[in-house]
Formats: sequence, C-alpha cells, structure tokens
Amino acid sequence: MQYSVNVPNFGEFAAPEVFAEVARRAEEAGWDALLVWDHVVEQKDRRRELADPWILLTAAVLATRRIRLGTAITPVARRRPAKLAREVATLDRLTGGRMVLGVGLGAPVDDEYASFGDTTDTKVLAERLDESLDALDLLWSGEPVTYRGNQITIGDVVFLPTPVQRPRGDRGRAPAGGARGPGAGGVPARLPGGERARGQAVRHRHRRHEPRRADSWP
Repeated sequence: MQYSVNVPNFGEFAAPEVFAEVARRAEEAGWDALLVWDHVVEQKDRRRELADPWILLTAAVLATRRIRLGTAITPVARRRPAKLAREVATLDRLTGGRMVLGVGLGAPVDDEYASFGDTTDTKVLAERLDESLDALDLLWSGEPVTYRGNQITIGDVVFLPTPVQRPRGDRGRAPAGGARGPGAGGVPARLPGGERARGQAVRHRHRRHEPRRADSWP
C-alpha cells in the first residue's frame, strides 16, 4: 500500500508556487505521492478560483525529486486523447518516470460537461472513457496508430517521444463522483509505465481533508 496527499486545484492551492511548496513538504515528510484534483469549474455556482492541474504538476515536478505526482482524477471522457497523451508523456519524461494518471468520468457531470455543450449521458461518457484509455495506450507505444471506435478516431499517427514508463494500469472504472475528492480508498490509476505497486494496479490510499491554508502545513 502506498499513501498520497490529495489536493484540490482550487482555492489557495490554485497558486502554482503554493502547490509546489506543498509538493516539496510532502516529499520531505515521506509521502509516496501527491495527487491533484482535475476540475475545470468544479461546482460552478461557487465561482471558485481554479488552476490548470497540469501547470500545477509542472511546478511540483520542479520542486521535487522522488515523490510520485499525478491526478485524482482526470475525467478522461472530457479530454482529447491526443492532447492528454502529450501532457502525460511530457510530464513523465520531466519527472524521470514519476507520473501517475488517475482516471474516471469525473463529477459533477452537469457542471463539468453540460456547461460546455457536452453530453451528460453516462453510457456515452463511459464508452468514450474506455476508448480513450485504449487510445492512450496505443499513442504511448511509439508505434504507428490507427484506431476507429464509436467515440474516438485516430488516423495513422506516431507519437514520439514515448513516456519513460511503459503504458499499463488498472482498467477498473472509477465512480462518477471520484473527481470531487474521494475519501479513504482506491483511486483507479494508470501509470504511463509498466511499474505496478507491489505487482498490483496502482492504488493510493489517500486522506481527504477540507483544504487548509498552505501556511498552516507543518
């Protein structure tokens, strides 16, 4: 079992310098991973200040050397696989193979999908999630990729460079509410590489607390 700190990408933690400091302190304290939520509006009626999680992770990369870094979770169904594949591969190379991609449908669906004209049909989103995960594996292979699904299409492309790690991970589907910051339990996680924690699909037990001010951290 590995343990992670689970941090929102809004509020005070939306400041990259604050997030980087949290990452540094988490590494010093011996945590195995730092995972960031991946929202675009979260609960939109709350009008939160949010940051792009990939920019936050980049800041964390530059402040750490050992700790794994990733998302909990990325709603893959609202992302374009090609863009996500590039982001994860680039961060995996920058970290020297420390990137973890937590995956699921995300929530709240009405706020994070419907607000931007996307479907809220969870069957469609689940199919898009599954096809996107297949597409990510193929794109990270470094081989020519042609893929035809009901939701995702890729036509004869090669993505280079490849991640440091070899694509594989848990294909179990996360609950739709997982992106809102699940409590103690497993986050379905997909490494862009072949390492699995203790031979199993990577699952981090993480603690969820209400966000605290960064200057209150030990």
